[in-house]
Amino acid sequence: MDTPEVDVCVVGGGIIGLATAYQITRRFPDHQVIVLEKEKVLAQHQSGRNSGVLHSGIYYKPGSLKSINCREGRLAMQNFCEQHDIPHEICGKVIVATEESELGRLDDIYQRGQKNGVDCVKLNVDQLRAIEPYCRGIAAVQVKNAGIIDYRRVCFRLCELILEHGGEIHTNTRLLGVTHVKKQVILETNNGAFQASLVVNCAGLQSDRVAKMCGQQPEVKIVPFRGEYYELSEKAQHLCRNLIYPVPDPAFPFLGIHVTRTIFGSVECGPNAVLAFAREGYRKWDVNLRDLWDAVGYRGLHKLAAKHWSVGFEEIRRSYFQSAFLASLQRLVPAVRAKDLIAAPAGVRAQALRKDGSLVDDFVIQKEGNFIHVLNAPSPAATASLNIGAFIAEKAADVLDA
Repeated sequence: MDTPEVDVCVVGGGIIGLATAYQITRRFPDHQVIVLEKEKVLAQHQSGRNSGVLHSGIYYKPGSLKSINCREGRLAMQNFCEQHDIPHEICGKVIVATEESELGRLDDIYQRGQKNGVDCVKLNVDQLRAIEPYCRGIAAVQVKNAGIIDYRRVCFRLCELILEHGGEIHTNTRLLGVTHVKKQVILETNNGAFQASLVVNCAGLQSDRVAKMCGQQPEVKIVPFRGEYYELSEKAQHLCRNLIYPVPDPAFPFLGIHVTRTIFGSVECGPNAVLAFAREGYRKWDVNLRDLWDAVGYRGLHKLAAKHWSVGFEEIRRSYFQSAFLASLQRLVPAVRAKDLIAAPAGVRAQALRKDGSLVDDFVIQKEGNFIHVLNAPSPAATASLNIGAFIAEKAADVLDA
């Protein structure tokens, strides 16, 4: 049986992989593009298990990939949703300082927002209460161009557009091995082999392993952190009008329990962040021995834990004791009670970690010969996905135009 030959093979059917395939089919309409996804349905992991926020780019270092792609990507995503009738809403959010020690960091965030072209304003207590009456704080920054969105719907529409442009989506297709034959790449899967001129690794939680399979030695390792959520009961949903965020810790910008209204009308609280015992471990006792050993045997995790053990302990406490989770939540919204919290589905964050124990905060996209690897794409990757896809399509040009 002949091996199908294609120009581009994208590994991973999440929002980054689909946005990349979509942008490549638009830029190179005469090239054959396929997407390989190991699950039976697209967007089963990070893309379908996030808080559904359309981010503004206020937090990120000016000039970073996150900053640039988030700002431009948000506008692209809004236009895409308007063009394709995908539910979204620009509702705004508030970032709230609850004590004096947070005021300096709040001002730093505001200054970054100004440099990043974000529509944001400072709020005093009365102005905050006018926007979020049940929120407790001593000062806040309002981010007017943040919003909410259904990213799963975005993924499904991207799939349709890829197919309309002549691409192919192969679900239930797991990558097993990669070999080079002259200038081509052979990808072995459980559904046969494919031959490609260019491979784009958008495998998310498995991206470092796919990179190794492709012969690379990535400088980072993916360590999975499970984010656990609660929903507010229907009677308590009035306690949050839109999006309420705490002032983040600069060392751990993805930590901090926030309260967000979703595009579906519910209100989510979370997440905390604890080490997952499996890369796709959405429940506390989901264990994959290979994944667990890969994480706990990694020197970078040892150094992170040694330096920040108290932060990790607090996250674990919030995971196992609802009262601890509630106490953190009540710092922002004091009226929430334990009876108002309903357990909601968890997500797992693919956090890239260096050997020295430092968290990789920016996007990491590397090109090596016939391969482009997306080795770190944390939040706001979903917001920025269309722009990231266009960025990767630009990197692909020297192979596809050859």
